Amino acid sequence: MKTLIKNALIYGENENITGDILVEGDTIAAVGKVSPDITADRIIDGHGKMAVPGMVNAHTHSYMSVFRNIADDLSFNDWLFGSILPKEDMLVDEDFYNGAALSCIEMIRSGTTCFADMHMGVIGTAQAASDVGVRAIMSRCVVGSDRNDEGAVRRYNEHVREYEQFSGDPLITFVIAPHAIYTCGDDLLRFLMEKAQETGQGFHIHLSESRKEVADCIAQHGCTPVKHLADMGFFDIPTAAAHCVHVTDEDIEIMAQKGVSVLHNPRSNLKLANGIAPVAKMLAKGVNVAIGTDSQASNNNLNMYTEMSFAALLQKGVTEEPTVCSAGEVVKMATVNGAKAFGLDNLGKIEPGYKADIVLIDLDKPQFTPRNNIRAALVYSAHGTEADTVLINGEVVMDHGVITRADEERIRFNAEKSAEKYN
Repeated sequence: MKTLIKNALIYGENENITGDILVEGDTIAAVGKVSPDITADRIIDGHGKMAVPGMVNAHTHSYMSVFRNIADDLSFNDWLFGSILPKEDMLVDEDFYNGAALSCIEMIRSGTTCFADMHMGVIGTAQAASDVGVRAIMSRCVVGSDRNDEGAVRRYNEHVREYEQFSGDPLITFVIAPHAIYTCGDDLLRFLMEKAQETGQGFHIHLSESRKEVADCIAQHGCTPVKHLADMGFFDIPTAAAHCVHVTDEDIEIMAQKGVSVLHNPRSNLKLANGIAPVAKMLAKGVNVAIGTDSQASNNNLNMYTEMSFAALLQKGVTEEPTVCSAGEVVKMATVNGAKAFGLDNLGKIEPGYKADIVLIDLDKPQFTPRNNIRAALVYSAHGTEADTVLINGEVVMDHGVITRADEERIRFNAEKSAEKYN
């Protein structure tokens, strides 16, 4: 299958060009000038459109769309332990699927083509992503006291079962997800480290999200959560760490030296009043920083364009330095850095050899007029609703605003029915 996108403005890390994109199968074959002798199975008119790499939502819990707007304006502990976790324990398989499927539609419509999900329900999220056609990094959340904890063992075995079931799906990859240091005992963490080394999988973990987490760790271990995990050898395994709001300069040095990727969730951290991660410091030290939305229970949407704007503006505000987190740097955080965080080195750019995860943005909108600096407009002007056509793995999954792989109306209906049980 050959698809030719013609006459589009094509986003590049260094400069934008006007030209064509040839997609062969699941891969970008050529960018710029494409031979007129090429015979394509489909030609997409890119006039008035900008081709951008699909966003990589580096941290979310997609099934939680059923919890959207039901636990707002609460402290982090009241939100998590008083509202969300009790509701989460009530979820059944169809709720996990319905919530995740709705999230996949929401992400496609706002230009996200890949997401990293930390989930509680088995199979449902991965199946939803596969059905709707979204690329996903799956991680079954593991919690427990030690390697003999019955619940922890069950959850890890569920991860293995899910991994085996979807091992042949080109859209689905896996990492191991210890939830956090305050929900996983050290012996359980060491057990998961052993399993990661055996299977070659990386880690996806919540880290240094709240002041309480850091204070409790210092009281128990005499050091910060980052230092504690480093001392255990945890970071010898590729690690993507969500939040990292309350980190010291020493923590940042450790993360830089160990190649830890930080998954920055600015809006969720703000809404739960957990603070603002020192992203400018991290970037200055060479830490790979990606962007995630977190879940709709805490954000309350999956709009990566809004997230990019917050990521840029917050760092400029707290540092009082307008040049930090430039538009180009933030787009990189939301695309190629997210892919890098999970070892997907062939995602996040529109270049030959990269996977064909491409979004055509409609530029004929008031927010893109006049077209003075489109790179800046993606971060500071875009609403996240401008996606017109979306390709994932070379397949058109949204065609001029129409979802092609799934019945969007039924997905929304099913998610609404699931959500009614928890209101």
